[in-house]
Amino acid sequence: MTPRRPLALLFDLDDTLWPIGPVIEAAEASWHAWLQQHAPKVAQAFSVAELRARRLALAQQRPELLADLYQLRRVALEAVFAEAGEDPVHIEGSMRHFAVQRNLVTPFEDVLPTLPLLQGLLRLGVVTNGNADLEVIGLHRHFEYALSSSRFGRPKPDPAIFHAACAAMGVAPADAVYVGDDLRLDVQGAQQAGLRAVWMNRNGSVAHLEAGIAPDAICANLRELLAWIRQQVQH
Repeated sequence: MTPRRPLALLFDLDDTLWPIGPVIEAAEASWHAWLQQHAPKVAQAFSVAELRARRLALAQQRPELLADLYQLRRVALEAVFAEAGEDPVHIEGSMRHFAVQRNLVTPFEDVLPTLPLLQGLLRLGVVTNGNADLEVIGLHRHFEYALSSSRFGRPKPDPAIFHAACAAMGVAPADAVYVGDDLRLDVQGAQQAGLRAVWMNRNGSVAHLEAGIAPDAICANLRELLAWIRQQVQH
């Protein structure tokens, strides 16, 4: 059976439209420097790696916090502030500082030229587990709708977050395509919710074979995605 012509194209953000690892690494270094200045007891007692380990441990104990990674960071910080005997008045300031640094992303070189072309073909939206601020980053004008797990309350791969985004955009899941870099969260999650899914595989990995996941398409960049979308809309 020929797939239906898609009406909406939904995107993951981190590692799909920009690399996130270097951004988080730099953000956490800047954040720790901020703590050294404003909350020295915490900075002296905990390194960046130790603070990260605390968050990972907390996420295992309280998986519901994974829907909002900022809240996970805040709750972990509250615990280490108390443990170090530091004044909690600085927690919010440290969170604001981290948020600024976390949004200092640089889109992949194919993103800015290609998004307007995709926007000319389909309605674009976002479903993300992250905390990127598209308005701060400057990409909000390309997307009709954006839904984060922190706002929705449940993260990918929960089908409900994909269904909520489709409902908000007024399209059936079968008429939407989701694009993301994570095989389990993005590809498998979207497919199980009834969407088609494109794996944004920028590094040439064959991990989908080992995982037993079959994306509807595999693209190395947004130019390849644009070519595939053009084929779909011609049906």
